[in-house]
Amino acid sequence: MSSDPSERPTQHPPLPAEDLPAGAGDEPAPAEHAHADADSGLTRTRAAAMWSALAGGFLVLIVLLIFIAQNTESARFQFLGWHWSLPLGVAILGSAVCGGLLAVAVGTARMYQLRRAARKNARTRSQR
Repeated sequence: MSSDPSERPTQHPPLPAEDLPAGAGDEPAPAEHAHADADSGLTRTRAAAMWSALAGGFLVLIVLLIFIAQNTESARFQFLGWHWSLPLGVAILGSAVCGGLLAVAVGTARMYQLRRAARKNARTRSQR
């Protein structure tokens, strides 16, 4: 440790309980560097997050491929007068993909609404 005062972390004396705002002592204080690695002091980068997401995505893909390979028995389906048969794993995967696309569509519509409201709010503030 160095004796230089500029390198030492500043410590403030604790406030008396009557000076604390209501509920201030109930929650732990946020970490000074939320994205820092505790051992090395390095911060996480976007590339590291992307790499982790890709690795997780590949693991999910492998599990899905195993699921499809093990569920190859054909099943009959009917929808609005259409009749077809597909392997069960492919049908379930297709349903999951359609559900994901529906969620993306709803999320996109909501983001569009929020952006439009934010622009309207910004225009209103600038006219004041």
